[in-house]
Amino acid sequence: MAEHSYTSRRELDQYTFHPAVTLLTPLVLVLLQAVLPKVWPRLVILDLPLIGVIFFAIARRNPIAGTLTGTTIGLFQDGLTNLPFGINGIAKSIIGYLAASIGFTVDVENVINRMALNFGFSLLQSGTIYGIMRWLLADPTVRLHPLYELLRALCNTVVAVPLFFLLDRFKVRE
Repeated sequence: MAEHSYTSRRELDQYTFHPAVTLLTPLVLVLLQAVLPKVWPRLVILDLPLIGVIFFAIARRNPIAGTLTGTTIGLFQDGLTNLPFGINGIAKSIIGYLAASIGFTVDVENVINRMALNFGFSLLQSGTIYGIMRWLLADPTVRLHPLYELLRALCNTVVAVPLFFLLDRFKVRE
């Protein structure tokens, strides 16, 4: 007869991180995001803070923590960009919430799922930022370039997968 486990998936798969990893990783990703495009302008296509938000949200599987992580990283990124303050904070908080929520139902340790999540969330963030700029801030000069956004999502996915494997080494099971 099959045994039934009353342990929820949340109790089995939630991870925490050492406080230094929790603070330094997003800081390094945001600073790299600010510096790398100045060294090599083609790297403006990457969104390293987004990758950090997705990783921490799906690893913790806590929608509140995912939202707070996304908001914090997004606002810090806003301080280093030319966008109006709060746009990345809003977009990344939505991504953090959704990534943490999806983390309960999807096997996020699977490479294909990680690729799909990163690709989808990158597109969602681009659409969210476009929506905020175009409709909430009523900026008629903002245009959405679908081909560029697909290429951006692909580049973020290619960078995210090895970065996820690197950051997996710092996971601590609760």
